[in-house]
Amino acid sequence: MVGRVDLPPPVGVGVTTLHEELLRRNNFHTSSTRSREAISGIGWHEPTPSELSLAAVRTLSVVVPAYNVSYCLPAVLDALEGQHHRLGFEVIVVDDASTDTTAAIAARHPVVTTVLRLPERAGGATARNLGTALARGQTVLYLDADMVLPPHVITDITARATDTTVLVGFRHNLPYDLHQGGRGVLAEHPQLGADHRVVWRPPVGRPLLYTGVTLTERLDGRPLDHTHDFVDLGYGQRYVDWDLPRMVVTCLVAVPRAAVLNVGGFDPEFGRIGWGMEDTYLGACLIASGLLVIPLRQVVGFHLDPPDAEQQWQRKLATWPGTLARYWDLMRRPAPTGRTHSFIAEVSELLRTCEVLRPH
Repeated sequence: MVGRVDLPPPVGVGVTTLHEELLRRNNFHTSSTRSREAISGIGWHEPTPSELSLAAVRTLSVVVPAYNVSYCLPAVLDALEGQHHRLGFEVIVVDDASTDTTAAIAARHPVVTTVLRLPERAGGATARNLGTALARGQTVLYLDADMVLPPHVITDITARATDTTVLVGFRHNLPYDLHQGGRGVLAEHPQLGADHRVVWRPPVGRPLLYTGVTLTERLDGRPLDHTHDFVDLGYGQRYVDWDLPRMVVTCLVAVPRAAVLNVGGFDPEFGRIGWGMEDTYLGACLIASGLLVIPLRQVVGFHLDPPDAEQQWQRKLATWPGTLARYWDLMRRPAPTGRTHSFIAEVSELLRTCEVLRPH
């Protein structure tokens, strides 16, 4: 079930590519999770009590890229305001030139500390880069603007975050007619098994999106379980259509800010091409720099579909070949490192063009 990810030969001679670097990196995180359990006295995958002292070790910034999400943003921000975390954390919303009331909603919500508005749409990668540059926390939680979090999540993350780990959360998708804007959805508990990285039933007879592999019979896939919480995805291994970078999904993922700066943040070209793959690429860069990717099974949020979800999905899929081609091209290039200063310089130029609706 688990196999090696193959790529065409890299361009250039004697250059270590990002893909080659991934082949050298393990994901043996078991000792890390067990030591943290021993220190905290709670299981790695258990919801965290708000009074746990370990949650005070690291500071946290929540970065929310937002585009035309007025239908659900109030519920998302209310859920952040309702977190049980006893220490302060900042919430940075970067509006990607929305045409609805997204920016105004963010600017007046009490949980939000900073609101920026881009002058024209640039994509989620650019929006996250702006938020990362402004963030003061040691850990950055990337949260999509349609993700509603249960009240223990922020504490779950701050109690486990380190300088060398990528903490992966999960999503339970809700169609619009079931959530109607998201208020009150936390009366129910989001289900881990609703995420495709946990329970996965891929199509038969047509190429899978990421690798192009075509299955000839039905598969009852369990990527999270069958890879032992992603441990078996080290050294460039894959589970059918999934590899370790692809498990890094920025709808809900926490990373050390310094590590993101070091690899140069998200590649903004993905946003110019279309949809997808910028988070997978960031994941690849962080793994190549030595970070471990660790799931948090208790960290599951409700993902709130828009009213026109099917139309949006079809528009996104239409751009997928372009973003996928960009990703594989970058995999053949050297693994990025030492880019903190250039990243800050580039993003600082972009910041000058943004409207500040709530100052940092």
